[in-house]
Amino acid sequence: MEWYQLKTPEQVDSPALLVYKERIRENISLLKTMIDDVQRLRPHVKTSKIAEVVQMMQSAGIQKYKCATIAEAEMLGMVKARDVLLAYQPVGPKAVRLLELVQQYPDTDFACLLDNKAAAEAISSLFAAAGKQLRVYLDLNVGMNRTGIKPEGALDLYQHLHMLPGIQPVGIHVYDGHLHDTDMATRKKRCDEAYGPVPVLQHAIVACGLPEPVIVAGGSPTFPIHAARPVIECSPGTFIFWDWGYGKNLPEQPFQWAALVLSRVVSVIDGQLLCLDLGHKSVAAENPQPRVHFINAPEAQPVSQSEEHLVLKVADTAAYPVGTEFYGVPLHICPTVALYERAYVVEDHACTGTWKVIARDRMIAH
Repeated sequence: MEWYQLKTPEQVDSPALLVYKERIRENISLLKTMIDDVQRLRPHVKTSKIAEVVQMMQSAGIQKYKCATIAEAEMLGMVKARDVLLAYQPVGPKAVRLLELVQQYPDTDFACLLDNKAAAEAISSLFAAAGKQLRVYLDLNVGMNRTGIKPEGALDLYQHLHMLPGIQPVGIHVYDGHLHDTDMATRKKRCDEAYGPVPVLQHAIVACGLPEPVIVAGGSPTFPIHAARPVIECSPGTFIFWDWGYGKNLPEQPFQWAALVLSRVVSVIDGQLLCLDLGHKSVAAENPQPRVHFINAPEAQPVSQSEEHLVLKVADTAAYPVGTEFYGVPLHICPTVALYERAYVVEDHACTGTWKVIARDRMIAH
Protein backbone atom coordinates (compact mmCIF):
# COMPACT_ATOMS: atom_id res chain seq x y z
CA MET A 1 0.00 0.00 0.00
CA GLU A 2 1.41 3.38 -0.99
CA TRP A 3 2.21 5.84 1.83
CA TYR A 4 -0.59 8.22 0.89
CA GLN A 5 -3.47 5.78 0.47
CA LEU A 6 -6.34 5.56 2.93
CA LYS A 7 -7.51 2.10 3.96
CA THR A 8 -11.11 3.33 4.08
CA PRO A 9 -11.31 6.38 1.78
CA GLU A 10 -15.10 6.11 1.76
CA GLN A 11 -15.04 7.69 5.23
CA VAL A 12 -13.78 10.99 3.81
CA ASP A 13 -15.91 13.14 1.53
CA SER A 14 -14.11 14.98 -1.26
CA PRO A 15 -12.60 17.32 -2.05
CA ALA A 16 -10.66 17.08 1.21
CA LEU A 17 -7.36 18.18 2.70
CA LEU A 18 -5.35 15.27 4.12
CA VAL A 19 -2.42 15.87 6.48
CA TYR A 20 0.01 13.08 7.34
CA LYS A 21 1.06 13.45 10.96
CA GLU A 22 4.23 11.35 10.91
CA ARG A 23 5.49 13.16 7.82
CA ILE A 24 4.88 16.50 9.51
CA ARG A 25 6.92 15.30 12.47
CA GLU A 26 9.72 14.16 10.15
CA ASN A 27 9.76 17.51 8.34
CA ILE A 28 10.13 19.31 11.67
CA SER A 29 13.00 17.02 12.64
CA LEU A 30 14.71 17.59 9.28
CA LEU A 31 14.37 21.36 9.65
CA LYS A 32 16.17 21.23 12.99
CA THR A 33 19.12 19.39 11.44
CA MET A 34 19.56 22.19 8.87
CA ILE A 35 20.53 24.84 11.40
CA ASP A 36 23.01 24.97 14.29
CA ASP A 37 20.60 26.23 16.96
CA VAL A 38 16.85 25.67 17.21
CA GLN A 39 16.57 29.13 18.81
CA ARG A 40 17.45 30.60 15.41
CA LEU A 41 14.28 29.12 13.90
CA ARG A 42 11.26 31.37 13.50
CA PRO A 43 8.94 29.33 11.21
CA HIS A 44 6.16 31.09 9.34
CA VAL A 45 2.74 29.59 10.17
CA LYS A 46 0.98 30.85 7.04
CA THR A 47 1.24 27.40 5.49
CA SER A 48 -0.64 25.29 8.03
CA LYS A 49 -2.80 27.83 9.91
CA ILE A 50 -3.47 24.93 12.31
CA ALA A 51 -2.96 25.14 16.09
CA GLU A 52 -2.14 21.44 16.45
CA VAL A 53 0.67 21.76 13.91
CA VAL A 54 2.15 24.66 15.88
CA GLN A 55 1.96 22.53 19.01
CA MET A 56 3.98 19.84 17.24
CA MET A 57 6.68 22.42 16.56
CA GLN A 58 6.52 23.61 20.16
CA SER A 59 7.03 20.03 21.35
CA ALA A 60 10.15 19.96 19.18
CA GLY A 61 11.56 22.99 21.00
CA ILE A 62 10.62 25.71 18.49
CA GLN A 63 9.35 28.76 20.39
CA LYS A 64 9.57 31.67 17.93
CA TYR A 65 7.13 32.16 15.05
CA LYS A 66 6.25 34.46 12.21
CA CYS A 67 2.77 35.06 10.82
CA ALA A 68 1.01 37.20 8.23
CA THR A 69 -2.44 37.91 9.66
CA ILE A 70 -4.03 38.92 12.94
CA ALA A 71 -5.90 35.60 12.97
CA GLU A 72 -2.62 33.68 12.65
CA ALA A 73 -1.18 35.81 15.46
CA GLU A 74 -4.21 35.05 17.62
CA MET A 75 -3.87 31.32 16.94
CA LEU A 76 -0.29 31.56 18.19
CA GLY A 77 -1.46 33.41 21.28
CA MET A 78 -4.03 30.71 21.94
CA VAL A 79 -1.31 28.04 22.09
CA LYS A 80 0.93 30.33 24.21
CA ALA A 81 3.69 30.70 21.66
CA ARG A 82 6.49 32.58 23.40
CA ASP A 83 7.56 34.96 20.63
CA VAL A 84 5.41 36.04 17.65
CA LEU A 85 6.36 38.40 14.83
CA LEU A 86 3.50 39.70 12.71
CA ALA A 87 5.33 40.05 9.40
CA TYR A 88 3.01 42.83 8.35
CA GLN A 89 2.68 46.52 9.08
CA PRO A 90 -0.72 46.88 10.79
CA VAL A 91 -2.65 50.00 9.87
CA GLY A 92 -6.12 51.19 10.85
CA PRO A 93 -8.22 48.56 12.64
CA LYS A 94 -5.42 45.97 12.40
CA ALA A 95 -3.32 47.98 14.84
CA VAL A 96 -6.22 48.04 17.31
CA ARG A 97 -6.69 44.29 16.90
CA LEU A 98 -2.99 43.72 17.56
CA LEU A 99 -3.27 45.74 20.77
CA GLU A 100 -6.20 43.53 21.80
CA LEU A 101 -4.02 40.44 21.29
CA VAL A 102 -1.27 41.94 23.43
CA GLN A 103 -3.83 42.55 26.17
CA GLN A 104 -5.56 39.17 25.80
CA TYR A 105 -2.47 36.92 25.61
CA PRO A 106 0.15 38.10 28.12
CA ASP A 107 2.13 34.84 27.80
CA THR A 108 3.02 35.75 24.21
CA ASP A 109 5.48 38.48 23.30
CA PHE A 110 4.12 40.04 20.10
CA ALA A 111 5.95 42.22 17.58
CA CYS A 112 5.20 43.71 14.15
CA LEU A 113 6.92 45.30 11.16
CA LEU A 114 7.24 49.01 10.38
CA ASP A 115 8.55 50.74 7.27
CA ASN A 116 7.48 54.40 7.60
CA LYS A 117 7.15 57.16 10.18
CA ALA A 118 3.39 57.69 9.84
CA ALA A 119 2.52 54.08 10.67
CA ALA A 120 5.12 54.04 13.44
CA GLU A 121 3.70 57.16 15.06
CA ALA A 122 0.15 55.82 14.87
CA ILE A 123 1.11 52.52 16.53
CA SER A 124 3.26 54.36 19.06
CA SER A 125 0.34 56.58 20.10
CA LEU A 126 -2.09 53.66 20.28
CA PHE A 127 0.11 51.48 22.49
CA ALA A 128 1.38 54.34 24.66
CA ALA A 129 -2.19 55.41 25.40
CA ALA A 130 -2.92 51.84 26.55
CA GLY A 131 0.16 51.75 28.77
CA LYS A 132 1.79 49.08 26.57
CA GLN A 133 5.04 48.82 24.64
CA LEU A 134 5.18 46.81 21.40
CA ARG A 135 8.39 45.38 20.00
CA VAL A 136 8.89 46.37 16.35
CA TYR A 137 11.19 45.31 13.50
CA LEU A 138 12.26 47.60 10.70
CA ASP A 139 11.06 46.06 7.42
CA LEU A 140 13.91 46.37 4.90
CA ASN A 141 13.28 46.19 1.15
CA VAL A 142 16.13 44.23 -0.43
CA GLY A 143 14.50 43.68 -3.82
CA MET A 144 11.09 42.12 -3.19
CA ASN A 145 9.51 45.56 -3.82
CA ARG A 146 6.38 44.73 -1.89
CA THR A 147 6.85 46.34 1.51
CA GLY A 148 9.80 47.72 3.42
CA ILE A 149 12.03 50.77 3.35
CA LYS A 150 15.00 50.82 0.99
CA PRO A 151 18.40 50.61 2.70
CA GLU A 152 19.39 54.22 2.07
CA GLY A 153 16.62 55.54 4.32
CA ALA A 154 16.68 52.77 6.91
CA LEU A 155 19.07 54.21 9.52
CA ASP A 156 17.14 57.45 9.82
CA LEU A 157 13.87 55.59 10.33
CA TYR A 158 15.37 53.16 12.84
CA GLN A 159 16.71 56.07 14.89
CA HIS A 160 13.30 57.74 14.73
CA LEU A 161 11.61 54.60 16.05
CA HIS A 162 13.78 54.79 19.17
CA MET A 163 12.40 58.24 19.93
CA LEU A 164 8.76 57.12 20.05
CA PRO A 165 6.88 55.93 23.14
CA GLY A 166 4.80 52.76 23.01
CA ILE A 167 7.20 50.89 20.73
CA GLN A 168 10.60 49.25 21.18
CA PRO A 169 12.73 48.70 18.06
CA VAL A 170 14.51 45.36 18.39
CA GLY A 171 15.48 44.24 14.93
CA ILE A 172 15.47 44.20 11.14
CA HIS A 173 13.26 42.04 8.94
CA VAL A 174 14.64 41.04 5.53
CA TYR A 175 12.40 39.08 3.16
CA ASP A 176 13.93 38.02 -0.16
CA GLY A 177 10.94 36.18 -1.59
CA HIS A 178 11.82 37.31 -5.11
CA LEU A 179 14.72 34.83 -5.15
CA HIS A 180 13.73 31.33 -6.24
CA ASP A 181 16.33 30.21 -8.76
CA THR A 182 16.52 26.43 -9.02
CA ASP A 183 20.30 26.51 -9.39
CA MET A 184 21.63 26.82 -5.85
CA ALA A 185 24.81 28.67 -6.82
CA THR A 186 22.79 31.32 -8.66
CA ARG A 187 20.31 31.61 -5.81
CA LYS A 188 23.11 31.99 -3.25
CA LYS A 189 24.87 34.67 -5.29
CA ARG A 190 21.68 36.70 -5.60
CA CYS A 191 20.82 36.15 -1.94
CA ASP A 192 24.25 37.34 -0.81
CA GLU A 193 23.92 40.45 -2.99
CA ALA A 194 20.46 41.23 -1.59
CA TYR A 195 21.67 40.68 1.96
CA GLY A 196 24.70 42.92 1.48
CA PRO A 197 23.16 46.13 2.94
CA VAL A 198 22.04 44.35 6.11
CA PRO A 199 25.37 44.04 7.98
CA VAL A 200 26.21 47.61 6.88
CA LEU A 201 22.98 48.87 8.44
CA GLN A 202 23.50 46.70 11.51
CA HIS A 203 26.98 48.20 12.02
CA ALA A 204 25.67 51.76 11.53
CA ILE A 205 22.97 51.20 14.16
CA VAL A 206 25.52 49.99 16.70
CA ALA A 207 27.82 52.90 15.82
CA CYS A 208 25.00 55.26 16.80
CA GLY A 209 25.06 53.79 20.30
CA LEU A 210 21.90 51.72 19.86
CA PRO A 211 21.58 48.01 20.79
CA GLU A 212 22.59 45.56 18.07
CA PRO A 213 19.41 44.64 16.17
CA VAL A 214 18.15 41.08 15.74
CA ILE A 215 18.03 40.03 12.09
CA VAL A 216 15.11 37.93 10.78
CA ALA A 217 15.79 36.89 7.20
CA GLY A 218 14.49 34.83 4.31
CA GLY A 219 11.79 32.30 3.58
CA SER A 220 11.94 28.76 2.21
CA PRO A 221 14.06 29.28 -0.96
CA THR A 222 16.88 31.08 0.89
CA PHE A 223 16.60 29.22 4.19
CA PRO A 224 19.71 27.04 3.69
CA ILE A 225 21.72 30.14 2.76
CA HIS A 226 20.67 32.22 5.76
CA ALA A 227 20.96 29.20 8.07
CA ALA A 228 24.69 29.20 7.31
CA ARG A 229 25.05 32.80 8.54
CA PRO A 230 25.79 33.15 12.26
CA VAL A 231 23.17 34.44 14.70
CA ILE A 232 20.34 35.53 12.37
CA GLU A 233 16.85 34.02 12.67
CA CYS A 234 15.37 32.11 9.72
CA SER A 235 11.73 31.87 8.69
CA PRO A 236 10.88 28.96 6.39
CA GLY A 237 7.18 28.10 6.25
CA THR A 238 6.28 25.66 3.48
CA PHE A 239 8.62 22.98 4.89
CA ILE A 240 5.86 21.83 7.24
CA PHE A 241 3.74 20.37 4.40
CA TRP A 242 5.95 20.98 1.32
CA ASP A 243 4.41 21.15 -2.16
CA TRP A 244 4.97 20.29 -5.79
CA GLY A 245 6.37 23.72 -6.68
CA TYR A 246 9.13 23.78 -4.06
CA GLY A 247 9.74 20.08 -4.50
CA LYS A 248 10.70 20.79 -8.14
CA ASN A 249 12.49 24.09 -7.65
CA LEU A 250 14.38 23.51 -4.39
CA PRO A 251 15.94 20.05 -4.83
CA GLU A 252 18.51 20.68 -2.09
CA GLN A 253 15.75 20.64 0.54
CA PRO A 254 14.51 17.05 0.96
CA PHE A 255 11.28 17.72 2.82
CA GLN A 256 8.40 15.29 2.32
CA TRP A 257 4.92 15.99 1.05
CA ALA A 258 2.79 15.95 4.19
CA ALA A 259 -0.48 17.39 2.88
CA LEU A 260 -2.51 16.22 -0.11
CA VAL A 261 -5.87 16.97 -1.64
CA LEU A 262 -8.20 14.02 -2.04
CA SER A 263 -10.49 14.18 -5.07
CA ARG A 264 -12.77 11.77 -6.94
CA VAL A 265 -13.88 11.10 -10.47
CA VAL A 266 -17.45 12.39 -10.73
CA SER A 267 -17.94 11.93 -14.48
CA VAL A 268 -16.34 10.12 -17.40
CA ILE A 269 -16.68 12.26 -20.51
CA ASP A 270 -15.20 9.94 -23.14
CA GLY A 271 -12.28 7.57 -23.67
CA GLN A 272 -9.69 10.15 -22.62
CA LEU A 273 -11.48 12.86 -20.62
CA LEU A 274 -12.78 12.61 -17.08
CA CYS A 275 -13.94 15.11 -14.48
CA LEU A 276 -12.91 15.43 -10.81
CA ASP A 277 -14.53 17.37 -7.97
CA LEU A 278 -11.48 19.63 -7.59
CA GLY A 279 -12.31 23.12 -8.77
CA HIS A 280 -10.86 26.57 -8.09
CA LYS A 281 -12.44 26.48 -4.64
CA SER A 282 -10.42 23.39 -3.67
CA VAL A 283 -6.86 24.00 -4.85
CA ALA A 284 -4.86 27.22 -5.19
CA ALA A 285 -5.66 28.70 -8.60
CA GLU A 286 -3.27 31.65 -8.82
CA ASN A 287 -0.75 29.74 -10.96
CA PRO A 288 -1.08 28.39 -14.51
CA GLN A 289 -1.96 24.73 -14.93
CA PRO A 290 -1.01 22.18 -13.80
CA ARG A 291 -1.97 23.33 -10.30
CA VAL A 292 -1.85 19.87 -8.79
CA HIS A 293 0.17 16.72 -9.45
CA PHE A 294 -1.68 13.44 -8.91
CA ILE A 295 0.61 10.85 -7.33
CA ASN A 296 -1.54 7.92 -8.40
CA ALA A 297 -2.15 9.29 -11.91
CA PRO A 298 1.02 11.18 -12.87
CA GLU A 299 0.13 11.08 -16.58
CA ALA A 300 -3.13 13.02 -16.04
CA GLN A 301 -3.10 16.43 -17.76
CA PRO A 302 -5.49 19.28 -16.93
CA VAL A 303 -7.78 20.41 -19.73
CA SER A 304 -10.02 22.90 -17.95
CA GLN A 305 -11.04 23.96 -14.45
CA SER A 306 -14.01 25.82 -13.04
CA GLU A 307 -15.31 26.49 -9.53
CA GLU A 308 -16.16 22.89 -8.66
CA HIS A 309 -14.75 20.82 -11.53
CA LEU A 310 -11.39 19.80 -12.99
CA VAL A 311 -11.32 18.07 -16.39
CA LEU A 312 -8.32 15.81 -16.98
CA LYS A 313 -6.99 14.01 -20.02
CA VAL A 314 -5.66 10.48 -19.48
CA ALA A 315 -4.56 7.67 -21.78
CA ASP A 316 -7.63 5.55 -21.07
CA THR A 317 -10.51 6.52 -18.78
CA ALA A 318 -11.36 2.83 -18.33
CA ALA A 319 -8.62 2.82 -15.67
CA TYR A 320 -10.46 5.51 -13.70
CA PRO A 321 -14.17 4.70 -13.28
CA VAL A 322 -16.54 7.06 -11.51
CA GLY A 323 -15.66 7.18 -7.81
CA THR A 324 -11.91 6.61 -8.25
CA GLU A 325 -9.87 8.50 -5.67
CA PHE A 326 -7.15 10.85 -6.85
CA TYR A 327 -4.43 11.93 -4.41
CA GLY A 328 -2.89 15.23 -5.41
CA VAL A 329 0.10 17.35 -4.38
CA PRO A 330 -0.79 21.03 -4.89
CA LEU A 331 1.65 23.20 -6.79
CA HIS A 332 1.20 25.77 -3.99
CA ILE A 333 0.09 24.37 -0.66
CA CYS A 334 -0.24 27.56 1.43
CA PRO A 335 -3.32 29.10 -0.27
CA THR A 336 -4.71 25.60 -0.82
CA VAL A 337 -4.86 24.97 2.93
CA ALA A 338 -6.76 28.24 3.35
CA LEU A 339 -9.57 26.86 1.18
CA TYR A 340 -10.46 24.17 3.74
CA GLU A 341 -12.24 24.52 7.08
CA ARG A 342 -10.64 21.35 8.41
CA ALA A 343 -7.88 18.90 7.62
CA TYR A 344 -8.23 15.13 7.97
CA VAL A 345 -5.38 13.71 10.03
CA VAL A 346 -3.89 10.53 8.57
CA GLU A 347 -1.88 8.04 10.64
CA ASP A 348 -0.97 4.56 9.41
CA HIS A 349 -3.29 4.87 6.39
CA ALA A 350 -6.29 5.71 8.58
CA CYS A 351 -8.10 8.97 9.23
CA THR A 352 -7.80 9.44 13.00
CA GLY A 353 -9.56 12.78 13.35
CA THR A 354 -9.70 16.32 12.04
CA TRP A 355 -7.87 19.55 12.79
CA LYS A 356 -9.59 22.88 12.31
CA VAL A 357 -7.79 25.25 9.97
CA ILE A 358 -8.54 27.92 12.52
CA ALA A 359 -6.44 30.76 11.12
CA ARG A 360 -7.97 30.62 7.64
CA ASP A 361 -10.62 32.96 9.06
CA ARG A 362 -10.03 36.69 8.83
CA MET A 363 -10.99 36.97 12.48
CA ILE A 364 -11.12 34.45 15.33
CA ALA A 365 -12.17 36.54 18.33
CA HIS A 366 -10.16 39.75 17.88
